[in-house]
Amino acid sequence: MKPEDLRYAESHEWVHVSEQDGQQVATVGISAFAIEQLNDLVYMDLPEAGRTLKAGEEFGEVESVKAVSPLYSPVSGEIVEVNSQLPDNLEWLNEDPYQKGWILKVRMSGDEGLDQLLDHAAYQKQCAESG
Repeated sequence: MKPEDLRYAESHEWVHVSEQDGQQVATVGISAFAIEQLNDLVYMDLPEAGRTLKAGEEFGEVESVKAVSPLYSPVSGEIVEVNSQLPDNLEWLNEDPYQKGWILKVRMSGDEGLDQLLDHAAYQKQCAESG
């Protein structure tokens, strides 16, 4: 996955939607920009597979030396997989936030949330304005 091919929430989560067994599955992570802003990650709290999320709902948090940031689901659906190795390998977020650093996969219950997501250019503009 390349950053240019992803969609982004204003809260810095990225989404890649693919089809698996006839259903839409969203892979969710956090952007390189957000990881840079947090700096020195020390802890990550992730949900269990099987939990149902609504678009915009908090599902976990990532903690750095200087701040704790909530993680929000950009889409609605059921968590079907969690990157359970990530909390013990937080360096993956710095090294490869769009491949190894994915956080969870959600079997989407519809398109709710997708229309609020930014494309790469709009997200880059948002980051430049806030940065």
